Amino acid sequence: MRLNLPTNRQLQYFIALEKHRHFGKAAEACFVSQPAFSVAIQELESLLNVQLVDRNKKQVTITAIGKAIATQARLALTDMEVIIDIARENQQPLSGHLSLGVIPTIAPFLLPELLPRLRKSFPKLDLFLHEDQTERVYELMMQGQLDVILIALPYRLRGVESLSLFRDNFHLACRKGSRLIDPENYVIDNLPEESVLLLEDGHCLRDHALSACKIRSLDKVSKITASSLLTLVQMVDADLGVTFIPEMALHSNLLKHTHIITRPLAKNSFREIGLVWRKGSRRTKEFKLLAGQIQPKGE
Repeated sequence: MRLNLPTNRQLQYFIALEKHRHFGKAAEACFVSQPAFSVAIQELESLLNVQLVDRNKKQVTITAIGKAIATQARLALTDMEVIIDIARENQQPLSGHLSLGVIPTIAPFLLPELLPRLRKSFPKLDLFLHEDQTERVYELMMQGQLDVILIALPYRLRGVESLSLFRDNFHLACRKGSRLIDPENYVIDNLPEESVLLLEDGHCLRDHALSACKIRSLDKVSKITASSLLTLVQMVDADLGVTFIPEMALHSNLLKHTHIITRPLAKNSFREIGLVWRKGSRRTKEFKLLAGQIQPKGE
């Protein structure tokens, strides 16, 4: 007798629902529309012939059997990953499917050089990229939807292994002739109030800049924030404030056609770029091989 078994996708959706306790948030975390997400959960309940969720307008409650199934679903998905990893051990290193998560303040500056190098060195590698903020790519990795992530450290992580690749130094960025600062002779603590422009909450670059650039007084930080580095640069180019740009962005097109000048900061003003994967992954050797492709020569 052939059993109809739940699909990996159905189990992943239910695990997300058990975590978020909200259909909309869980659907968003799984990058699917809420109607499609709800249908998948209903199909899973019908397949198992149990009620996994108590629904009302105010909240989502996971039933007792739903909690037990969510726990077992996590174990099942982990076992599936192990099966795939065992099969990959007989393949050439860095071949087949590999999903890499990258944060927006790294992807446009590092990937254009990295990807051609990977294609040349590992032609059988099918690399799938996902760009998002650190919290999201970390969450997707722990759910098994991403294999490895490229992020800026430090960041609070659990259940992972990480490998530091290189330091990315911060540089002061301001408009040439700015009325706010003398870039050749300034002290951060003496900057005008609300003159430091940063990315909005959720971008780890904001926290790294505050820490690495020794901004001790938050009254120096503007309440106006940017959603991307491109927007941040445009604000600085309009002399609405100054900011701190990671070194990897300086040689990109980000500052082209602007009047922005940059100056290096102290040597201890940097963020660490690192590769992170789930603890105990059988692909650790491959991830270290990938790290070698990312690290600058001489590191």
